[in-house]
Order: sequence, then structure tokens, then C-alpha cells
Amino acid sequence: MKHSTLLLAATLAAATLAVAPVADAAPQVTPETATLSFDCGSYGSGTATLKAAQDGTAATIEVSTEAITAPVPIAADSVESTLTLAKNGSGTTTFTGNANPAIPAGGAVSTGPLNGTVAAGDSLEAASLTVVVFGVTAECTATSPQDPGPFVF
Repeated sequence: MKHSTLLLAATLAAATLAVAPVADAAPQVTPETATLSFDCGSYGSGTATLKAAQDGTAATIEVSTEAITAPVPIAADSVESTLTLAKNGSGTTTFTGNANPAIPAGGAVSTGPLNGTVAAGDSLEAASLTVVVFGVTAECTATSPQDPGPFVF
């Protein structure tokens, strides 16, 4: 009898595990997408869309902004960018990279994924964007808060 009771207990435990919900092991950033406005001085001003993703402590942000347009066609992976974000209300962190799609003349600048490191609970809000194309640097400053709010990792 003891053998059959042990077998029944093991079967019930296995069945319980089989129907238990699976926890999502990968942390998720919220929101995944935010918008804000940038002023890039003589290069222009306008809105930007930021898309964030997270894999553990590694995070990426893609930036697309109409604040800067390409005067000539720009080849893929030739834009160097640094996005500076306010971190947890004090201090800053940066996301950097030189990935971008090909951008036609007159097209809005898109850059990313820009790479950075995060910790659980980090709250990040874009403060500035530096874009270097063909040795020319455009410095952009955020002129509005992120909507719907900071990225929380």
C-alpha cells in the first residue's frame, strides 16, 4: 500500500506542475514605446518615438525623430548616436550605438538599437540625443517629458 500511495502522490505532483502557469522569466520594460519632443538647434525640432526592449540587464532603445532630417542619403549603420537618460530622478545613463536603417534624403533620422545596461526597477527618461553623421554632430535636448512616462525596467 505504501508503494501505491507514493506513486499516487508523485502523479498528483506532476499533474499539478503540468497545469501550473509558466512565469515569464524575461523582465519586461514598461511602457515599450514612448514619445517626446526634441530641439536640435539649427538642425530642427520635432517629435521622437522611442522603443525600448530588455533582456536581463541588457536593454536597447530605438529612436526615430522628425527633429533631424537627412540632407543626403545616409547608408545603413553609419549614424553614431548617444541617448542620455535621467536615471531614477537623479543621475544619468547613456545608450549608444551606430546601428541605423538606410535613410533617404529628406527622411527622418532613425537610429538604434542603442545599447545600455539597466537594473531591476530603473526608471529612465530621455534627456538628450547626440547624433553624428559624416563627422557632423547634432545635439538635441528633450523639450517635453516622455509620454506616457519614463521607461521602467
